[in-house]
Amino acid sequence: MNVRAILRNALCAAALLVAAPGAALAQAAPNAVAADGADLQAAIAKSNAFTALMNRTLRAIQSWDRYASWVDMKKGPTGKERYISYGMYSLYDVAGEIRKAEDAAGNPPALPEIDDTVRRYIKAYQQLAPLITRAERYYERNDYRDDNAAEGRTLHVAMVPAAKVFLTERATLDAQMRVYKKGLDARELAAVEKREGRSARWQIRNIMINARAVMDLMPTNEKPIVDLKAFDAAIVDYAAAMREMDRFKETDPKGVPMIDSQASSWLGKVRDFRDKLARGKGDVRRGAANDANWLVSSYNTMVSLSETAARMPR
Repeated sequence: MNVRAILRNALCAAALLVAAPGAALAQAAPNAVAADGADLQAAIAKSNAFTALMNRTLRAIQSWDRYASWVDMKKGPTGKERYISYGMYSLYDVAGEIRKAEDAAGNPPALPEIDDTVRRYIKAYQQLAPLITRAERYYERNDYRDDNAAEGRTLHVAMVPAAKVFLTERATLDAQMRVYKKGLDARELAAVEKREGRSARWQIRNIMINARAVMDLMPTNEKPIVDLKAFDAAIVDYAAAMREMDRFKETDPKGVPMIDSQASSWLGKVRDFRDKLARGKGDVRRGAANDANWLVSSYNTMVSLSETAARMPR
């Protein structure tokens, strides 16, 4: 089981979650959103631009992981690897996302650390992406059979340091954006409550904020052992959000459409996952990896459902 795949999917889903609510709120109540303040909307727009770039460039990480799955990273390719046909994934066109992210980095609100990291991240991606593209074509066309993998070794020497810089900048940006998004979550939730009270939209937002807090503590390839104390605290907060939703459903006959059943089921599975982690002393590799996969997949579904539900007229 490749735990890294869990992390990549989780990050992508968490990023999408931040991008969606601002757009959903604007569509649901444009006049009220405008009244919440241009500063909050500018902050959301900036987050959305950075998030879109991170989501789209995730493909480079997936491609690099695929390459690392079959090649000896210290020696480079020989042309005789058992799974050399895996090659690398082709990359997406990200010109539009880069342009918007560059513009956002220069727009208010000024976020000196994140803005600088985004610029470095773009530069690192632009250094690595052409190399991945060349390598993807090289292995796709089986060119290594003609030159005994000579070009493959040349590309490897160039790609390894470029990938290291890119992944380092990605990790920095991930950490910074997680903190930034947490602040935006609180501001958006407060804005919805001020405008509508603890409405269905507020309930959806509250559930997904707390669900993402759980996802942020999921295991990774680099850190397969979960901090159970922090994980327990996140589960407690998510459970409290679910109880808040239950109270709302008791007083509003329409309830919380689309997401309530999925969110309830997810809580049960999270608790089962936590029990398995505890038996393995927090190590996902000791029998909990399949459950982690299910949680990520189900969480992604919740993200999509929450986007749709937030846009529904109330």
